[in-house]
Amino acid sequence: MTDTAIQKAERDLWQALRRGFRRKCPNCGSGPMMKSYLKVRDTCPVCREEFLHHRADDGPAYLTILIVGHLMAPTLLFAFMRYRPEPMVLFTIFAIGCVALSLYLLPRLKGAIVAFQWARLMHGFGD
Repeated sequence: MTDTAIQKAERDLWQALRRGFRRKCPNCGSGPMMKSYLKVRDTCPVCREEFLHHRADDGPAYLTILIVGHLMAPTLLFAFMRYRPEPMVLFTIFAIGCVALSLYLLPRLKGAIVAFQWARLMHGFGD
């Protein structure tokens, strides 16, 4: 078994995804992965794992839109059909809900994508 195969076998995907979603280092689980809202640190301050290799790009934004759209669209339809609120009330409530949910999910999904790349040894994480 090669060294890379041993490393790959030792990296638990689901644990890494949970840690990444919490915006923690996927390696140690205690160091913060983000230094600002969406900026990933170069290295973990606790275990010195490098995050320079990540390539999250547009993935977090795409997943955020996908999740928010699939949650809010049926909820909007249900609220409209059941309660028939005024259009501006409906718009205001769902606009605030969409923005709040998007702002909550975006950094967490970015952390999860970086953790996924780390767990699967993608983009230089296994070197």
